[in-house]
Amino acid sequence: MKHIQLTLIGLILVLTGLWAAADSVWFEAFAIFNFRTSMLNYTGILAIGAMSVGMLLALRPRGRIESFLGGLDKSYRLHKWLGITALVTAIAHWLWVEGVKWAVGWGWLERPARKGARPVYEGLQGWLAGQRGLAEDVGEWAFYAALVLIGLALIKRFPYRYFFKTHRWLAVVYLVLVYHSVVLMKFSYWTQGIGPVMAVLLAGGTVAAFVSLTRRVGQTRRTVAVVDEVEYHADNRVLRVAVSLQGNWPGHQAGQFAFVTLDPREGPHPFTMSSAWKGDGKMFFLIKALGDYTNTLPATVKVGDAVQVEGPYGRFSFRGRHPRQIWVAGGIGITPFIARMQALCEQPDGKAIDLFYSTSAPDAEFIRRLRQRAERAGVTLHVVIAAEQGRLTPQRIRELAPGWAEASVWFCGPAGFGQSLREDWVAQGRSPDDFHQELFEMR
Repeated sequence: MKHIQLTLIGLILVLTGLWAAADSVWFEAFAIFNFRTSMLNYTGILAIGAMSVGMLLALRPRGRIESFLGGLDKSYRLHKWLGITALVTAIAHWLWVEGVKWAVGWGWLERPARKGARPVYEGLQGWLAGQRGLAEDVGEWAFYAALVLIGLALIKRFPYRYFFKTHRWLAVVYLVLVYHSVVLMKFSYWTQGIGPVMAVLLAGGTVAAFVSLTRRVGQTRRTVAVVDEVEYHADNRVLRVAVSLQGNWPGHQAGQFAFVTLDPREGPHPFTMSSAWKGDGKMFFLIKALGDYTNTLPATVKVGDAVQVEGPYGRFSFRGRHPRQIWVAGGIGITPFIARMQALCEQPDGKAIDLFYSTSAPDAEFIRRLRQRAERAGVTLHVVIAAEQGRLTPQRIRELAPGWAEASVWFCGPAGFGQSLREDWVAQGRSPDDFHQELFEMR
């Protein structure tokens, strides 16, 4: 989490510092209309800068970027906060445009008299000056579109299938805003430190926008699969879907996930792979009925169906220096731990492991299989059924895992539950770096 915060804050500070070095706001701060112009440039730079980095993260980068942020799930969390930052600063930008106009109209401010004819520019600067009117108009409409589209993305109740389709239109909005920014950014900025940085961000974001619009995000990591087996656990409403991959797959580690397209009209959804990779092209997913789409899958997914699998992604790797590990699974958050137990059956790592599985909808057959896997993997399983034993608490975990002070914690489940565990972990004097959490929210 700290890398997400550092990246966001670092981006804001770098853009702020470069803007301040290039702008004369410090010398003209008492002239309201000059100050307004500087603030327009500043808020515009922050908004399009944050949006540009967000566009780049939408490409689902792997390698060093994913490792630094701690996985694609963390990258998407940063993507979300970049979108919020862009939205807030864009609103501030709009208010600087409109607010001063309102103040003049209400008689609170007096517009300064023009000092002669406007200067005439030549070459590129002259062309940009001629585009200002159009850039202002399209930028205003692009702002309204971004306001709606980003707002919809932040509404969890907005159906995923519509979010998946509407969110792509932000790439078009972004391209319009790139034009708006290039034309209206103070021309002298291009010869200062802020100029090359903005050029790189805008160029990278433009490429990312075209990749998104042509639906080529993750294209090299996609493969086709066929459904081999479908099993529904009615008591806990979990669907097990086993597939055979028909194309190349680089293999995956326990704890990683893939984007799976079971219905082309719905688009890809992220699901954790619940099986360890054995090189045989086989894997399965455990899918909890949590929304409109997943509720329909038990009736729509059939053996023989063709599906698309993209991945693998994620850094929920179970690696660490501690001799003990505590795994905490809330509901369908059990999936990465099932895959890890399968891997441990093949190759034990010698760590002492306590697995806490908290569920409010127990399925007897599902739990029986879980106990068998845990026993074969040498994992101590604690099943906590909320209706019978109450909610799982940090204190209870410490009581049932007496070696907790020498362990790292691996959590997958509801975000609020994970936050309370993390806070307790830190309150006990433990390092937050030893608490690993899957942020399984892609929006």
